[in-house]
Amino acid sequence: MHTMTLDDLRVFVAVCEARNLSAVARDLSCSQSAVSQHVKRLERETGLLLLERRPRGVAPTGAGQILYQAAAEGLGGLAAALRRLDDIRRGVGGTVRIATGATTVRHFMSAGVAAFRERHPEVGLAFETAGSSRRCLEAVQTRQADLAWVTIGPQLDGVEQHASYEMPWVLVARTDDAIAHRETITLADLDGISHIELPEHATSRVQLEGQLQRHGVRLMPTASVADWDTALLLAELGLGRAILPALPGWTYGPGSIVRLIPIPELSPLSAGWAARRWTDLSPLAIEFAETVLAHLRPGTPPGPGLLPS
Repeated sequence: MHTMTLDDLRVFVAVCEARNLSAVARDLSCSQSAVSQHVKRLERETGLLLLERRPRGVAPTGAGQILYQAAAEGLGGLAAALRRLDDIRRGVGGTVRIATGATTVRHFMSAGVAAFRERHPEVGLAFETAGSSRRCLEAVQTRQADLAWVTIGPQLDGVEQHASYEMPWVLVARTDDAIAHRETITLADLDGISHIELPEHATSRVQLEGQLQRHGVRLMPTASVADWDTALLLAELGLGRAILPALPGWTYGPGSIVRLIPIPELSPLSAGWAARRWTDLSPLAIEFAETVLAHLRPGTPPGPGLLPS
């Protein structure tokens, strides 16, 4: 009698995530029939239908979803353990894996990374760039990363988010803009302005648009970007105004081509660390996260309670 194997579970997890048998077959360089055999072996073992056909691909049944969640958790833990064993075999001090957005390291981590590296030159730091906070959270959820620096937003099953840094919203306007002399910007000032849109589906954009809609404020998009730094650059070039979170390291004093004008009526955007379970992180991962927070500037230094003890 054949029993389920690790390969069966790995293939099943891949199918549940890809929702397509042929795509998994291509990734594994095998036939679609071979992929189906792995799933059928699991169905014989459990006595339940685990996948159902859909107009485009497949999807796990209720029973399949239960097995998928358990298998993904177990395989992820096994992969993490194997990585740590490999670190021991190679005689290195371990590796901290961090999922980040496109501008995260530059704005939030540069000083902290340098300080951590000085203390622990033997420790590997692996940065995985993801296009959004959601992707970063998924990297943590699937154990591709130990930590992720994210804009705090919707929860993802099995992932903790800890708000650690607040970013007030500012209007970025060229100094030759009629509004640039203002000390603060009201929501009424924003209605109908030409606006450089934040990345589509980004947590920051969703939260900003939600606040503006609740106050009946409408913007006129003039350009769209993939990250905050590009929005700032386009504002400098005169393509429109940008509403952005005030990031660490953005300092525009006398002689600058743009001004960053606070919008106090908008609730600040929160950022922080995400992990599957803080208590399960390695001591090195915890130290790295705390070091980054300790070196965040400008802004209020992190105090007690920003990270779980």
